[in-house]
Amino acid sequence: MLSKEENELITSVAPGTPGGDLFRRFWHPVGLLLDVSAESPTKFVRILGEDLVLFRDRSGRVGLIADHCSHRGASLLYGRVEERGIACAYHGWLYDAQGNCLETPAEPADSKFHLTVKHRAYPVRERYGLYWTYMGPEPAPAMPRIDILEDYRVWAVGVVPQQDCNWLQIMENNIDQAHVFILHQDTSGRAEPVESTTRGLIDKLEMIDYREEPLGIIRKQVLKNGYVETDLYMFPNMQRVLNHISIKVPIDTTHTRNFRIFADVAGGSVADNGASSEPIQYFLESMDDAKSPPDAVYPSAHYRMDQLRFQDFMVMETQGPISARENEHLATTDRGVALLRTILKREILSLHEGADPKGVVRDPDFVIRTHTETLHDDRRSRWVRPSGVRIHAEPQSDGVR
Repeated sequence: MLSKEENELITSVAPGTPGGDLFRRFWHPVGLLLDVSAESPTKFVRILGEDLVLFRDRSGRVGLIADHCSHRGASLLYGRVEERGIACAYHGWLYDAQGNCLETPAEPADSKFHLTVKHRAYPVRERYGLYWTYMGPEPAPAMPRIDILEDYRVWAVGVVPQQDCNWLQIMENNIDQAHVFILHQDTSGRAEPVESTTRGLIDKLEMIDYREEPLGIIRKQVLKNGYVETDLYMFPNMQRVLNHISIKVPIDTTHTRNFRIFADVAGGSVADNGASSEPIQYFLESMDDAKSPPDAVYPSAHYRMDQLRFQDFMVMETQGPISARENEHLATTDRGVALLRTILKREILSLHEGADPKGVVRDPDFVIRTHTETLHDDRRSRWVRPSGVRIHAEPQSDGVR
């Protein structure tokens, strides 16, 4: 159980809050590589409670800047993309990808007023088929490099555009392994018969273990039939799940976007096969089929319960926009959830004492080793695929830019 004050501390991501300061010490995905193009050069992005515009200028540079023009506040989503940047449609104020104001056309020809204006802007880099940004103080840490995405070809990227709840509810659901045997008893693909819907398949579980590591939490489950699964939660919001990396990006304190990056593990390593020119496939994994009406929130929304992912959406969103953790009664199987909260509180306090948070990497050559092990039983395949509608195929990028 947490107090209301502790709950607010670890859930808020708004600018100027302790939790928001923590999240701004990390790189986060903000969009797919296909989100901006010559034909569609601007896209609205909301992340960590800030309204921004991702744009691609006519020279090919990609920027991420505050949505509201520094002049009179009109949206730059409707700006005119130029060779040097993006010009506000209202009065033509021109900004480059770094937020420098290059022109104020309505001012006198010899005016230097534009030199006094600095628009809020964040750096943008490409990696793993996504655009990433860093929104914190300099110097920026290294961008994340993850073993499964370095060792194998990235073949697909999926995005759930919006879940109507705080990011921590989604992350805690990923950490929690006990719920799989109860909530997903009829959707997880296990062949074992369910003798009691109250107990589900929990009696098939031998043990669950959670252990803090330098970059996050190792979670391990062992079934009585010998199946073992071990994976890594990477602080603060990434999870290795078998053949993909899931990243929970807060839109704001009550909404979350989920990016999933899939590695072609079955196709063999990059070292064995060399670089691939095959395009990355992109999938929209919307919640439209999960609940009706699609844009409703609990209790107005009715959730489907016939697929695993829909069941997860239900439990995460029906806790409310921010779960009232002061009303909880944690039990022994909630050790992973309790550990995550302890780390969050500790790292927020540590940050404000001047230390780098857990998970921040400064060495650009460092590769996060996810230590994942899966010993299969013979009855089911555990490799997962994106569960959405394919929206495009884009040539694979050649790395960071």
